[in-house]
Amino acid sequence: MAEERLQKILSQAGIASRRQAERIIVEGRVTVNGAVVTELGSKADLERDHIKVDGRLIHAPKRLVYIALHKPNNTVTTVADPERRTTVMELLKGVKERVYPVGRLDYHSEGLLLLTNDGEMANAIMSAATHLPKTYLVKVNGPLSSEQEQKFRDGVPLSGRRTLPAGLKMVREAQNPWYEVRLVEGRNNQIRLMFKHFGRLVEKLKRVRIGPLELGPLEPGAFRYLTAEEVHKLKRALTRSPRAHATEGA
Repeated sequence: MAEERLQKILSQAGIASRRQAERIIVEGRVTVNGAVVTELGSKADLERDHIKVDGRLIHAPKRLVYIALHKPNNTVTTVADPERRTTVMELLKGVKERVYPVGRLDYHSEGLLLLTNDGEMANAIMSAATHLPKTYLVKVNGPLSSEQEQKFRDGVPLSGRRTLPAGLKMVREAQNPWYEVRLVEGRNNQIRLMFKHFGRLVEKLKRVRIGPLELGPLEPGAFRYLTAEEVHKLKRALTRSPRAHATEGA
């Protein structure tokens, strides 16, 4: 097996996403043949070298696993939490493989979360270049005007950078209406900040779709394994052009 960058090896082994693996390396938690490695450009061979994370020898995953979880409110999308809050990992009863969350949902957000030990797929889903659309149902403390809705779709300035075009439509008209929001990027707290830009506060937020993968009838806190067909559709969606994702259904 040829040498690969350490962060890619850790990702493929299901230790963490590529970005999280880089942080693990910089923190000095990785050793190769007994020597601590902190340089991100370092390479190794998983079949030939002894690579350990936090003293634990890593191996290539024997079986790739893909899990859809309905993340409940008041749950952290991390493997561990220093504040000892409930993490999504505590909900995966009976899962033997070492999986990790793909991306994140905020503490007070709920809905569809994908967990896997397929590092390459996880990296592709989180990459901004793929423009994989994600769909949310959002309850807001007041409706937007037609003009505000169009500005929301066109993109709003956040932290000096305009958001990419988004899908937006009201799905339940009320004093506190529900909107369906479709994004092809995932900045931190993006939907909450976009509505805040127009003076509206998000009361509830649920992610219901990631690319072709739907939350469906899963109850909060429950999970299921993806079918082979779902995995195939997800991989196919990741290979489609960003232009198709960006314009489809916006």
